[in-house]
Amino acid sequence: MRQYELVAIFPSEEELFRQGKEAVAAELAKQGAAEVKETDMGDRLLAYSIKKKDRGHYILFTMNLDPQKVTPAERIFKLNPNLLKYLFVKVEA
Repeated sequence: MRQYELVAIFPSEEELFRQGKEAVAAELAKQGAAEVKETDMGDRLLAYSIKKKDRGHYILFTMNLDPQKVTPAERIFKLNPNLLKYLFVKVEA
């Protein structure tokens, strides 16, 4: 298990944000992520439009995850319409 950070940008509309956040949390649990912590970074203006949206709600997830589970999780995230952008980063100790 390695420590990872995941920054996810969701639409700022309340219902779409809630659905996207629940889907990401469910997928992380399905992939066996341990010690998942969520940090709400708030609603911000995007530097450029993403999927015709000008604002996004940022959430930072920190977790311990098996490195082989990152790619399957990313595949599911690409298919989620309520997730504008995401970035997995391995935390260096």
